[in-house]
Amino acid sequence: MKSIIIFQSVHKGNTKKIAEAIAGELEAKLVKSDEVEVKDLTNYDLIGLGSGIYFGKHHQAILDLAGKIPAVPGQKVFLFSTAGLPQLKAVWHRALRNILKKKGFKIVGEFSCKGYDEVSFLKIIGGINKARPNKNDIAKAKQFTRYLLTVLAANHIPPPSSPK
Repeated sequence: MKSIIIFQSVHKGNTKKIAEAIAGELEAKLVKSDEVEVKDLTNYDLIGLGSGIYFGKHHQAILDLAGKIPAVPGQKVFLFSTAGLPQLKAVWHRALRNILKKKGFKIVGEFSCKGYDEVSFLKIIGGINKARPNKNDIAKAKQFTRYLLTVLAANHIPPPSSPK
C-alpha cells in the first residue's frame, strides 16, 4: 500500500516523533507539510495527516493543506496529533475531519497522544506532559498503525466513534 505521512511539528518535535513511528510501521514516505507536492497526493492509497493541537485544532498549515488536496472520493486518510489533553481528540480532530469528509475522503482511523504543552497559562507552571511523547506513546502509535493495517487489509473500516 503506497502511503504518505504529512506532518507539522513546530515547537518541541512531539509530532515528528509520532510521525516517524507511524511512517516506519507503514514503510511510508514522511514529509513536512510545507514540502509536500499537493498534486502528487492522488498517487497514494493512504494519507496520514498530523500535527500538534493549537487552540483546539490541528495546526493551520495542516488545515490549509487539507483544503488544497485534490478530492478523490473514497481515498483513505487517517488523522493523528499530539496534545496536552489527547482525551479530547474527537473535538481536536473535528475541523480537519470535517474538511476531509466534505471532500469525500474516507477517514479510516484517528490517533492522539500526550505531548509536552506549555502554551498560555501552562508556562507559569512549567507546562504539562514533560518528556512526552515517550517510549510508551511511540509504542501505542506503532500499535495503532498495525491495527490500521489489519483493518485495511480486511477491507472493513469500523464506523467512526467520534462526533460529527
